[in-house]
Amino acid sequence: MQIEKGRIHAPEISSEWLNSPPLTLRELRGRVVLIDFWDYTCVNCIRTLPYLVEWDRRYRDLGLTIIGAHAPEFQFARTLDFVGDAIARFQIPYPVVLDNDYRIWQAFANKYWPAKYLIDKDGYVRYFQFGEGDYSATELTIQELLREIQPALSLPAPLLPFREADRPGAVCYRVTPELYLGYDRGKIGNPSGFRNGSLAHYELPETRCPDVFFVAGFWTSQAEFMETAGTPQNPSRLLLAYTAKEVNLVMAPHNVEPIRVEVRQDGHPVLPEDAGEDLVRIDVRTWVEVTVPRMYRLINNQRFDVSAGGAAARELELSCGAAGLGCYAFTFVSCALDSAAPGASEQMSERMNG
Repeated sequence: MQIEKGRIHAPEISSEWLNSPPLTLRELRGRVVLIDFWDYTCVNCIRTLPYLVEWDRRYRDLGLTIIGAHAPEFQFARTLDFVGDAIARFQIPYPVVLDNDYRIWQAFANKYWPAKYLIDKDGYVRYFQFGEGDYSATELTIQELLREIQPALSLPAPLLPFREADRPGAVCYRVTPELYLGYDRGKIGNPSGFRNGSLAHYELPETRCPDVFFVAGFWTSQAEFMETAGTPQNPSRLLLAYTAKEVNLVMAPHNVEPIRVEVRQDGHPVLPEDAGEDLVRIDVRTWVEVTVPRMYRLINNQRFDVSAGGAAARELELSCGAAGLGCYAFTFVSCALDSAAPGASEQMSERMNG
């Protein structure tokens, strides 16, 4: 959303920096600045990164500075090395400032991951975008602010969509809401509930409802996560009835690494075509290997019938025969290109032809 010129002056930023020496907005006057609030475990943030990386490549030498303000959702994401690993994994070339105490977040009165704020050459906030999407509108505003510096600047057409789900005609269906596993914000379906801070043995109820998680075996419940306490003979199990195309889970190995977790869908190993990029197949079984604290992509269902109104309900099961695996939060994605939508094929053709 655009803001009238000269209305809101951007607050100053200061903290620990990666990919750059410390910067101030005052010393960046004369350039366009994009502040992106993100967290490296946030699926929506991750999905915006390819656009930010490409905007940096296109416009850095023309007057744009992108700053990623990393505001951590979980305690482990405050660790400098983990954020640095994520920067390398996502190949982020622009400066990143660590906002562990949320001072920058609060200075901008921000409430969302991701959130983008565009600041003009005079230091005023001129545009903001919350969440995914509106990539063309954001890029066109970048170009507009760059032309305020150099009116005769020659600029390229806005980027084409990187994913089918970003194209005109894409539809996002109802999915299972983001699901936290710690007792502070979590929704556990077991009748015994959370045992705050305590080790407990859980049993599965005979019937299980969707949009909450269930556990079996030994688990310890903490404020941010549920932690496995299983053995190979008596593994910790986690079950979830969900509706989505993609399923991701933030996990962390707390004691030793790596920790191998078996993943099954609807009572069977995950089909190769439905496996998320972090799943591997070993001896017919499907596994994810948890090596560092991050978001792991478990499921990417290809049998996603948009004409029938989205994905059918599925059941996901994780089984871990080791102690010390922290399970933090599930996220779900349901966007897909609906070729049957009125005008979708014409819109996509027009966009793809520039």
